[in-house]
Amino acid sequence: MTTTRTLQITSAAPDPALLDLPWHLPLENWPANRLATLPRGISRHVVRFVNLSGNVLAAKEITEEFARREYGLLRLLRRLGLPAVEPLGIITGRTDKNGEDLDPVLLTRHLQFSLPYRAVFSQTMGPEPVMRLIDAQAVLMVRLHLSGFWWGDVSLSNTLFRRDAGAFAAYLVDAETGDLYDSLSRGQREHDLDLARTNIAGELMDLEAGGLLDEALDPVKTADAFIERYRTLWSELTAKEAFETDERWRVDARIRRLNDLGFDVGELNINTDVTGTSIEIQPKVVDAGHHRRRLLRLTGLDVEENQARRLLNDLDTYRAATDRQSVDEDVISHEWLARRFEPVVRAVPADLRGKLAPAEVFHEVLEHGWFISENQGRDVGIDEAVASYIRNVLVHRPDEQAVLGVDTQEMPVVIDPIA
Repeated sequence: MTTTRTLQITSAAPDPALLDLPWHLPLENWPANRLATLPRGISRHVVRFVNLSGNVLAAKEITEEFARREYGLLRLLRRLGLPAVEPLGIITGRTDKNGEDLDPVLLTRHLQFSLPYRAVFSQTMGPEPVMRLIDAQAVLMVRLHLSGFWWGDVSLSNTLFRRDAGAFAAYLVDAETGDLYDSLSRGQREHDLDLARTNIAGELMDLEAGGLLDEALDPVKTADAFIERYRTLWSELTAKEAFETDERWRVDARIRRLNDLGFDVGELNINTDVTGTSIEIQPKVVDAGHHRRRLLRLTGLDVEENQARRLLNDLDTYRAATDRQSVDEDVISHEWLARRFEPVVRAVPADLRGKLAPAEVFHEVLEHGWFISENQGRDVGIDEAVASYIRNVLVHRPDEQAVLGVDTQEMPVVIDPIA
């Protein structure tokens, strides 16, 4: 005999429209008119993208124990400022029309302009773009480990990727097997690395079997390259460094290197030996997002780290070109925003604005203008570059805000003979 259960919605900000969704049906049977057309990565659970109140949600059927665990972990990760999808709620007490129990559903907000790795590889990619994706995965894992998060199931499948000024930014999308500690032991980190090597190699072998991997790429060597990239970055962020007292400039150099990697330094532990002839330093890294936070403070734009670096470089170039080095940085930043960035974004026709995120469009416009200028031997202004980019590049891009399924190939360079 079945018992009547009451549908329960656990959410920090519940949307009443959730009650209108067909919770009495298994997710795999939900009608098409309720679903958003988005690519799904490989998952051990049934996952569907749902249109709701003008937003897109990811719904995953999972046991109640794991749903509550993952919901709590994702909220903690978001609170720590780590790159992870945003949890919205848990639906429990689901039953079908016969009163039979259905699995609970974990709801997260769809990460706009993000791609699962199989969508990235939907066309054959060359070695360089693949390594950018591997780099993004390594940066994500280092950031999680620095914050004490043990993943427990590291894989490309459990990650979403966003374009980031020619590179990628990676976001954790599945925290079901993870756990958060004050800090991780070396053994815990090595366990995650072993899993990563196995899973990444296996995922790339799967792509290779499907003809989606460049022949020049070896899955095992690529997985090993991920491990090497992780170890190099971890060492740069955490290793002690010793030098002589007359080399104090190396303290500033270390901070600059960390800033260039996108990390801020909270404090430095500096020790001198008893004779006062040498110094040892060890940085305490706060978090990634150095350039992102600076751009947000100056302009209000919240973008990815490499995009922020590119926009800040253009801001500095604008300041020099207008001979305004003595003018307050905040004033110049708002002028740059009004005269450079916003006109480019507004120039994109409404029907093309789902192609790429605005900051990525701006980056690609700058790249496109540079290629045309180099080819034609003249300085192409921003207005010419925008018009040519929209006409010859952007119109051919897939819509990454909604329907995806393309690679991250180098942006095609179309030399437009602008009159």
